[in-house]
Amino acid sequence: MTRFGLGTFEIDGEAVAALVLDDTDVVPVGALDASLASLTVLDLLEQWAQMLPRLRDLAPIAQQSGRALPVASLRILPPHRPPQIIQAGANFREHVVQMAVAQMVTDAAFDEGRPESYYADLARERIDERARTGEPYVFLGAVSALSGARDDVLLPTRGTEHDWEIEMAAVIGREGHDIAEEKALDHVAGWTIANDLSTRDLVFRRDIAAIGTDWFRGKNARTFLPLGPWIVPAEFVPDPHDVRLRLWLNGDLMQDGSTSDMVFDFARLISYASRTVTLLPGDVVLSGSPSGNGAHHQRYLRDGDVVEAELTGLGRQRNVCRPA
Repeated sequence: MTRFGLGTFEIDGEAVAALVLDDTDVVPVGALDASLASLTVLDLLEQWAQMLPRLRDLAPIAQQSGRALPVASLRILPPHRPPQIIQAGANFREHVVQMAVAQMVTDAAFDEGRPESYYADLARERIDERARTGEPYVFLGAVSALSGARDDVLLPTRGTEHDWEIEMAAVIGREGHDIAEEKALDHVAGWTIANDLSTRDLVFRRDIAAIGTDWFRGKNARTFLPLGPWIVPAEFVPDPHDVRLRLWLNGDLMQDGSTSDMVFDFARLISYASRTVTLLPGDVVLSGSPSGNGAHHQRYLRDGDVVEAELTGLGRQRNVCRPA
């Protein structure tokens, strides 16, 4: 079977659904099958059970078609416009450990002169208990925050602590409500990359502190969700819970984790979310982010910073930060 990705590219001023071969060659699906010429990637996802076999058949034809365009010559748009974006918080063990240790070592109730390793072990015990008996923490994101894998990230003037969060995203290919965990991955059409940016100093509200986190204003600035470069069908990702996630800031490796470190795996995230909302084709469900965010490094994004993110087998993003 010929491996391929599915993405959206700007070609002659239009957004075009295309197959991606070898991460380098782009062939519009309409150039291979005229009946698909008017369809978007979301259209394909909405008919995924019928369309996936057709795309499988077209992929080897695309390789021999002589119609490939180099991906480097095209603007990469977000793969599609998801009906819903479901984001996950505090879902990588070592990330949660970092946050918990930072809080505990400054908390008078825990200040007993013990080494940080003591607090880290304590945090891991609590995380394991949460994984056994607790539930994921998820919330909805705004589609207007989407940007492409090579688009500039615009840093808003509201807030200053703009932070990166490399994540893996499941792309839903079959509608479902109250999905059983053991069936959840059957609803995944494919996988892609997300950088779920946050403005940390906007997350907590001083005026209504009792309400807690305000992810609406902390995460949904325009361009704050680079998605893509393209969707890799699920059959080409042998184990979504053994994928390496890495993020570089100006060439320095800041995040280096694995989806094996997720507190709640994708099956649990998808099942949990579907108890409340009906998951629709094209929805994306984000994994949460591994350790190494800007909050940990005490280094936030600035004008001119270059953020590169890569998930093994899913491609690479490169975004330059600019003022909004």
